[in-house]
Amino acid sequence: MKWEGNRQSDNVEDARSGGGGRSGMRLGGGRGIGIGSIVIALLGGWIFGINPLTILGILDGGGGGLAPQTQQAPATAPPANDPMAAFVSTVLADTEDVWKAQFARAGSAYEEPKLRLFRGSEPTACGQGDSAMGPFYCPGDRKVYIDLGFFDTMAERMGAPGDFAQAYVIAHEVGHHVQNLLGITGKVDAMRGRISEAEQNAMSVRIELQADCFAGVWAHDSQKSKGWLESGDVEEALNAATQIGDDTLQRQSRGTIVPESFTHGTSAQRVKWFQRGLQGGSLQGCNTFDNKPL
Repeated sequence: MKWEGNRQSDNVEDARSGGGGRSGMRLGGGRGIGIGSIVIALLGGWIFGINPLTILGILDGGGGGLAPQTQQAPATAPPANDPMAAFVSTVLADTEDVWKAQFARAGSAYEEPKLRLFRGSEPTACGQGDSAMGPFYCPGDRKVYIDLGFFDTMAERMGAPGDFAQAYVIAHEVGHHVQNLLGITGKVDAMRGRISEAEQNAMSVRIELQADCFAGVWAHDSQKSKGWLESGDVEEALNAATQIGDDTLQRQSRGTIVPESFTHGTSAQRVKWFQRGLQGGSLQGCNTFDNKPL
């Protein structure tokens, strides 16, 4: 991926030197979340690729949103001599360009998200974030959170190396931001507590596959405008989608798969929806909620 020399985003916050602390979390309704719930969320986030903030909402029975008990430490722009931060900033800048154009064609304005780099743990508007969660998006503050050590985990422990695999992860989280702007996130969250856990899992799969498709839309438009993909780049992203499929992760971690517990979709589904966005470049083609088989 020939990313060097392209525009870098001004929306990257570097909080890696400050440390976010480890304050407790409290639900909007006032009830604290015990260590058991947090451990379940972290394990689910790291092993199964589940958004841990979604897990915590399910564990609470669909209660109010999570609120941080501490303020975020001040952040600065990443140092100019940090190649990984430069890479992330460059990919984020390109997602800004792509989604601005997509939204403009639809007659609306795109609101850029912030991307916050952190280490260890970090307070967010959705609760205390932790590196073990992997990258995640918080609708409450419209920020993507990434501990760059996750990219080493992808390469060394998940079998998903490569810069375009990393770009896919960033684009997937930005896809959740797009869902938030389109009102999709709010509609799904409003269902929580009124449907069963199995139905919540099924809805989560549709949310995640749509974010994969949106990542494919970004890749389609990005390549069309910049032509920066090299031989093997798309295969890196498809391999990453395969390695983080629910069935693959469950088979590797427990030796069996439990389809009713899926929250992100199978490897084949994740590849399919990323490819759909990549090949078509259309938001309309990313409708995972039309009741057709995924």
